Formats: sequence, C-alpha cells, structure tokens
Amino acid sequence: EILTTTITDMISGSADLEGSNKTKTSSTTDIQAGQYGGRYINYGIREHAMGAIMNGMALHGGIIPYSGTFLVFADYCRPAIRLSALMNQRVFYVMTHDSIGVGEDGPTHQPIEHIASLRAIPRLHVYRPADALETAECWELAVQNQTAPSVLALTRQNLPFIRTQDEDTKENKSAKGGYIIADCEHAPDLVILATGSEVHLAVEAGQELTAKNINTRIVSMPCMELFAAQSLDYQKKVLGDSPRIAIEAGIAQGWERWLTQNNSTHKHCFIGMSDFGASAPGAVLFEHFGISSQTIVQMAHKILA
Repeated sequence: EILTTTITDMISGSADLEGSNKTKTSSTTDIQAGQYGGRYINYGIREHAMGAIMNGMALHGGIIPYSGTFLVFADYCRPAIRLSALMNQRVFYVMTHDSIGVGEDGPTHQPIEHIASLRAIPRLHVYRPADALETAECWELAVQNQTAPSVLALTRQNLPFIRTQDEDTKENKSAKGGYIIADCEHAPDLVILATGSEVHLAVEAGQELTAKNINTRIVSMPCMELFAAQSLDYQKKVLGDSPRIAIEAGIAQGWERWLTQNNSTHKHCFIGMSDFGASAPGAVLFEHFGISSQTIVQMAHKILA
C-alpha cells in the first residue's frame, strides 16, 4: 500500500491469484477495456504472458511493473524471468506460498526446487525475507535496483517478528544479503544459517542451544546474490569458522558454498527437503519433514559430538 501510493509509476497485477497474493492495493484500480486510468492488470492464469507483458512495460520506460503468483508457478514464467535478467529490467515477481507451508493443496502446489532454480539465473535477485521488517527491506532493495529483476518469495503462513527493536530500522540489514540476526557472547561454537520462514526456527534453536552452553550464532540470509557480492572479509565476519547448519524449506543446492566456505572444521549439514511434499496442514508438514527447531538442536549435538 505504501509503495503503490508513494511510487505512482508502479503497475501491479496477478495471475488470477489476487486473493492469495495481495498485490492489489487501494491505489491500484483495475485497467479495463476503454478504461486505462487504473494500475492493476487482471492477467488471468497466464504466468508466462504476465512476465512477458511486464518486460514490455519495463522496456518502454516510465513504468515499474510487479505482479504475483504462487512460487511453484515460477516454472510457467521462467523464460520471461530469464529475459528480465538478460535485459537488466526492473521487474518484480511477487511469488507467495513459497514452501510446503502451502499445506493441503499438496505436492503439486508446494515448491521444492524452485528457489534453487531461480537463484541459478544470473543477475536475478531472489529475496526470501524472514519477517515483516525484512520484507520491507527487500522491497526497498528491489525498487532501488534499476538494472536487475527481483523475485520476492513470501510465505503463506504467519510469521513472528524477529527484529523489533528501534535500532533495527536505522539501517537496511538485508542490503548485504546476509547478516547476524542473533549472536552469542563468545566466539560461536556453531553457526546456523536460514532464510524466510525458517529463520525464527533457527532463532528458537539457538536460544535452546545457548542455554545448554553451546555458543550459537544465527545468520539470516534473505538474498544470497547480495551476500555473494560482499567482500570476503565481510563474509568471513558473518560466517565465522565454526561448524554450520543451514535450514530452508527447499532443496540443498546452492547452500554448499556457504556451508563450506572458510569452514576449517568441515562439519556441516543441511535441513530441508529432498523429495516432494504431501497434503496436510502446513504446520503438520514442517513437523513431518523435520523442518523444526528440534531437528536443528538434534543435528547440532550430532555434528558437535
């Protein structure tokens, strides 16, 4: 709402999923035949056409296009996303329902490999924020970047605020792609990396491990592309040189770099998905597939043994 009210060049839309994506605001009324004063396009179930049309608007200039669909449907508009990146266009893809948290819609609608496959596209920035504050930061970064498209992968389920202190709003911490969101008093015995809906699980696990005298650092990594662009010194400062655990409700591809870089202990593990999901409430699925704070704690004891 704040973005579309303030930046009147923004034109939104959705691939027939507005009720779920929430890309329409009070300032973006429908564009219809013979009525072109609006700023919202009903694309219908046409993800590829939606992406292609947004590319055209961005190339024309004077327009900042964004639209929404489910993350799993990134497959349908992937060629358009790739062209957005190839042409260095500022196009925003709001892709919600970003994990098995989709729930009862089942494995056909639950993205597993999609985040990794999107991260593989050069120049594309893939954001997976952990809470409302990180989401605002990621939107700011996407709008400011005039030479690359962005995917904002957002959850279906409600998430708790992780950063609530006033000082957390004085700088955009997501701007470096990854940062220490919770640290220990002494040098870390363990570093836990996470994105999106799994960050609060990492924080919970870190609190439990710290209570057991295991110094634990939590790193939120909302954008791997931005973290990879930082200096090696900054990356080393964040990652440390300790055993690591990464948790993300998707496949492991892409995490190897951050689990092993500057890790002389060679101890690490990934908690996530290695197969398709199932049909059940989201919370039940996370527990069933072991994407939980308790799994992190168990794996921590295992790799530190």
